[in-house]
Amino acid sequence: MNDLKRSLSEAAAAAFQAAGLPPEFGRVTASDRPDLADFQCNGALAAAKSAKRNPREIAVQVVEILKGDPRLASVEIAGVGFINMRVSDEALSARAREIASDDRTGAQLLETPRRVLIDYAGPNVAKPMHVGHLRASIIGESIKRLYRFRGDDVVGDAHFGDWGFQMGLLISAIMDEDPFINALMEKLPEAPRGFSSADEAKVMAEFEKRITLADLDRIYPAASVRQKEDPAFKERARKATAELQNGRFGYRLLWRHFVNVSRVALEREFHALGVDFDLWKGESDVNDLIEPMVMQLEAKGLLVQDQGARIVRVAREGDKRDVPPLLVVSSEGSAMYGTTDLATILDRRKSFDPHLILYCVDQRQADHFETVFRAAYLAGYAEEGSLEHIGFGTMNGADGKPFKTRAGGVLKLHDLI
Repeated sequence: MNDLKRSLSEAAAAAFQAAGLPPEFGRVTASDRPDLADFQCNGALAAAKSAKRNPREIAVQVVEILKGDPRLASVEIAGVGFINMRVSDEALSARAREIASDDRTGAQLLETPRRVLIDYAGPNVAKPMHVGHLRASIIGESIKRLYRFRGDDVVGDAHFGDWGFQMGLLISAIMDEDPFINALMEKLPEAPRGFSSADEAKVMAEFEKRITLADLDRIYPAASVRQKEDPAFKERARKATAELQNGRFGYRLLWRHFVNVSRVALEREFHALGVDFDLWKGESDVNDLIEPMVMQLEAKGLLVQDQGARIVRVAREGDKRDVPPLLVVSSEGSAMYGTTDLATILDRRKSFDPHLILYCVDQRQADHFETVFRAAYLAGYAEEGSLEHIGFGTMNGADGKPFKTRAGGVLKLHDLI
């Protein structure tokens, strides 16, 4: 079933051909001025340049041929040769009847389906979802369904935020608050000899009794404020984050509990919204890829030393604004947020090899994604144009600023539902 734009393009192409010109000049698009027309064709200008003729003369020829088309209530020339088309009521009614009688409501399946991965929602460990998470969840789910409806092979990934500095903050704050957990963490720097799965289950059961999602929701905002005022606490949290990422046994068990209790609540909220994921991969899933990836970037000559840090320069000649480099390794030697995103692209290429990856994240992250995407293209982890950021606005509080979990006092999504 052809839509009106396609069928009118075919009619315009035939009219250009009848006028002795290539049919490709007959491309019809939705009008830039819907107050003047439904559709427009600007091919007379390009045809005139090619044939060295007056564009308005060409437009007159084409319009004379199109005037007899019963789908058009009017077809007129504007300016130097723009062709404006207004569709007849009869054509609109016929098209509406076609759509109403079609199981697919007029949407055709793609001739060449693609593998598409959609990164959306982006929930975080230890942070209950609030009303500000609605947009990323609903927009991403809608796009996923639309691409599937057209026939693409689509995977939706929640991309769990489970591996950053907030983990170190929580570990440090809970150790300060609970002497039992503090003693346990001191006793379990590494997996003890003879520590069985039953022993591990006992530890996890102890965590379950002592730490709920409500506790994490209370502890995290307070720890976030504290690290700004207490340099020693901030340093301990940084060290805890590094030790977690380097595999410290006790911290990994505690972290796993954070993930488990968070995911139960998140799945409940997403289910209530009708949002569903194929993958629940997190930032932690690419931790082991980062070191070899950094070595690979270095071997390709992409890493540059800059004030003690190591970066990838992504600026291009002709950029109309500054595009910052990707900070891969900090001056302290740790991998950064962008490093994890780059490793995630590499992981997705190895596991799914998508033709297209869409990131449904609010517009504040536009510059970040531009930098990461360019680095991925330079490294050969993705084809140019295969990474796209779907940006949108934020949901704000009474102060006009976006909601922030770490500030506390935000309406929980569960309460709203």
